Amino acid sequence: MSLFPLRLRIRPRILCGISDVDLSLSLYGEKISIPICMAPVGIQAMANPMAEKASAQAAQDTKTCMVVSCMASATIEDIANTAPNGLHWLQMYIFQDHEFTKSLIKRAEDSGYKAIVFTVDAIIHGRRWRDLRNQAVLVPHLKFGNVEGPNTDDYAVNVKSIIEQEIDWNSFAWLKSVTKLPVLIKGILTAEDAKLAVEHGVNGIIVSNHGGRQLDGVPATIDALPEVVKAVEGKVDVFVDGGIRHGTDVLKALALGARAVFIGRPVVWGLAYQVSRTIIFGKQGVSDVLHMLKEELKIAMIVAGCGRLSDIKPSLVVKESFYSHLP
Repeated sequence: MSLFPLRLRIRPRILCGISDVDLSLSLYGEKISIPICMAPVGIQAMANPMAEKASAQAAQDTKTCMVVSCMASATIEDIANTAPNGLHWLQMYIFQDHEFTKSLIKRAEDSGYKAIVFTVDAIIHGRRWRDLRNQAVLVPHLKFGNVEGPNTDDYAVNVKSIIEQEIDWNSFAWLKSVTKLPVLIKGILTAEDAKLAVEHGVNGIIVSNHGGRQLDGVPATIDALPEVVKAVEGKVDVFVDGGIRHGTDVLKALALGARAVFIGRPVVWGLAYQVSRTIIFGKQGVSDVLHMLKEELKIAMIVAGCGRLSDIKPSLVVKESFYSHLP
């Protein structure tokens, strides 16, 4: 269940003469049809044998953006070739082997990817109680398509052994220096870091807490979003992920200043949706998830009095406590 409705209320406007809406927007010169994009999720073969290739096809059909995890099951090239008309960004860590890091970025550039998303909040594996309780391991048939780690089924050990941990703003500057693509930072939750990111030439920020799995006690992304938006002063685009489950969640995030939202778990749910023992939806399941969110957002915008994304203003939403003064 999404927690968005528990924190925010929509203040709809009436008699706005709206019967349809325009959901399209441009991201770094590339047009997409909806402000709902796919967040990077690694090893999607856990959910479906077609893995990221099915997700990429669904994103292409919906005309939206997919951020491909560098820890994907499929290769950078296979994903691009499966959806040649799709908009792909590559999520990256800085690996201990810098030449390997550069090679992944070069492969993405050669395959037509349009941006790099630098994840900064997972340099080590968080204490993930659910994984510990379930004794989660990488089963033998699940492999990374683009990276090689030690021969172990322990994902945390894999990550720690190959990702550079002592990263700082010099690391970000180095990453920007090895690509001509826009570079976004994923994992910012504070105004202080947002301002530093702008000062260091970031092209965009994704407000993210890594699905709430990295550090217990951090704010929900919807709560962190306003301070990040305020801090950047409109100089770069701000996006948000985490907890998006309904079209109204998207509307609220956009009202608080997000350029677009990213979804992760809902994509995997669609990918894994099983009609019977022999039929797994895969691409169709992901397409259905995107379609449901799109239709819910359209309805919410019409009822709220917004015909275009630019009509969605901060005044559209308030905290639940706004109404606590009522008798």
